Amino acid sequence: MTKSNLNPEDVPAAVVGLGIMGCSITACLLMAGHTVVAIAPIPSDMITAKPRILEHLKKSLQEGITTKNPEDLLANLSITEDYGKLKECKLVIECALEDLDIKKNVYAKIENHVSDNAIITSNTSAIPISILQKVTKIPSRFLGLHWAEPSHTTRFLEIICGDHSDIKHGEWLYELSSFWGKEPTLVRKDIRGFITNRLMYAMYREAFNLVENGYASVEDVDRACRNNAGYWMTLVGLFRWMDLTGIAAYHNVMKDLFPTLTNNTEVPQLIDDIVKSGGKGVANAHGFYEYTPEEAKLWKETFEEFSYEIRELALKYPADIVKKKMAAKKEN
Repeated sequence: MTKSNLNPEDVPAAVVGLGIMGCSITACLLMAGHTVVAIAPIPSDMITAKPRILEHLKKSLQEGITTKNPEDLLANLSITEDYGKLKECKLVIECALEDLDIKKNVYAKIENHVSDNAIITSNTSAIPISILQKVTKIPSRFLGLHWAEPSHTTRFLEIICGDHSDIKHGEWLYELSSFWGKEPTLVRKDIRGFITNRLMYAMYREAFNLVENGYASVEDVDRACRNNAGYWMTLVGLFRWMDLTGIAAYHNVMKDLFPTLTNNTEVPQLIDDIVKSGGKGVANAHGFYEYTPEEAKLWKETFEEFSYEIRELALKYPADIVKKKMAAKKEN
């Protein structure tokens, strides 16, 4: 994506909520050149956020994502519990818990301090932007910014307009996100789950159906995803994949397969049992797989390593790779 005349140094930004994703978003913004006010709604974040962000910056320097010294980047960061520090911010990204009442309270605090021209966004992945807009004072300047973790390494970003969002703000965010290393999607019409989550959760639902009904194990399903979709999705999406591999074949399969896919609307028993027993995955070594604490730690570290390495491969194949190759041929 071609960078615009925007300059991140002219766009003071804020991140409200400093959990795992809030910290990686903060790192991404700092590397892009923004000054960042990071609000810690949870007091413990005042202790854990800075080391986490610093680690992201150090690793990004090692991996070539940035050439800037981590300590120099941290000089542009202010971590605080004081919402009054948002006064000069032109962009605010909310990363609070997925609870409407909590978010409503956070938005009130934000809007008490930012100017009417500031853009406010939510990193929600579950609550429609049109619903969140209803609890803000100026719905037209409110949009969704749906990031993926790790936010400072992935190309993914969804920019979502609610029913009352000004599309010009979405287009501005689209341009700005080029400095964040994103290949964004501008979702011009709000829908629950946006684009990626609707696609992914349809796959999750069918995965649970296969396991719970004895067709495959958890390991089998994961292996199938890794060695099929995981093989090509970094290069192309669903529609390009069908173009590449023969549309007619998919048409034939759909006629017979679609009627057999699950349309269950209930939370699957498998995940319900794990959550009710306190399972959080590698965060506490209790999930769909059995982990020792050391294994859980190593899986987390391995995922971080993978996120940097897959980024390097993906950057060799941007969305406009064929257009660039065509232009190069014309020049020659």
